[in-house]
Amino acid sequence: MTIRFDRPVSLASRIARRMGAFALVLCLAVLLAHRFGPLETPYFVLLMMAAGVFAALAVGFAAIGLRSLWVFGAEGGRHALKAIVYAALPLVIIGFALEHYITRPAIYDVSTDTTDVPAWLKAPDANQIWLPRNPDTSAQDREMQLEAYPALTGRRYEGAIDRVLHAVRKVAAENRITIIGTEGLEGAEPEAEEPVTPQPSEGAVSDAPETVPVPSPRPYNDAIAELIRRSTKGGLLQGETRTLVLGLHFDIMIRLREEAETTLVDMRVASRYGQHDLGFSAMIAEEYLRALDAELLGIAGG
Repeated sequence: MTIRFDRPVSLASRIARRMGAFALVLCLAVLLAHRFGPLETPYFVLLMMAAGVFAALAVGFAAIGLRSLWVFGAEGGRHALKAIVYAALPLVIIGFALEHYITRPAIYDVSTDTTDVPAWLKAPDANQIWLPRNPDTSAQDREMQLEAYPALTGRRYEGAIDRVLHAVRKVAAENRITIIGTEGLEGAEPEAEEPVTPQPSEGAVSDAPETVPVPSPRPYNDAIAELIRRSTKGGLLQGETRTLVLGLHFDIMIRLREEAETTLVDMRVASRYGQHDLGFSAMIAEEYLRALDAELLGIAGG
């Protein structure tokens, strides 16, 4: 007589697969809606946390299913393994955010000059919805920044402000920073080329007089000259950027000041949402300044 052994079926493994698949689909949909769509960051954070919860539950049920497979020989091992694979992406993102949340200071605004912070041309304004945030950056926040990011300092370059400004704009474009406003750079912007006046051909009769009156020089101390002198002493550029993968918003200020024969560049980066930037603000500033150093290679100073 043949005895047929019916293997038990692990219900936990099937639940795990469904939960893992739902967590993955939710994670991908939220990422795309936030990076390329209208989803605001507070809702992005909330939905990503929900995807992380479903992913964690999927892994828990998958562990139960694998145990049933080992102890009782229950069917469902493939479902459990699929659940773990599906849950990997949401858990990696949540784990990365959690690790940075714990190891980085709870600040959202960093500056290379903590005593004379570059002021915003237009203060960033965003609806925080449910994310708690202190609207003012305190001295304690600056102390936490100095302790966490001691290497985040300004740059001094030998040369005129117009040369440094050209590099600042070029590096900003290469780093996906959109400049939305400037101030005090009128005298530092490159001058437009003057149109070339066509010369009369040989033998042509010209109506121009032989002598042209030369205008007298403008007084050096008038209002326009003062504006040029003031503008070439320094300027501000305000920009904005988004992280490449998650699409998080950041506001940026770049300040240029001429001192003797050098130009000093300072930078301020702030997360648009939340009290904690997960260390992204300092990372954005450091990457930009390294790229600016490379662009102006050979003239950077301490």
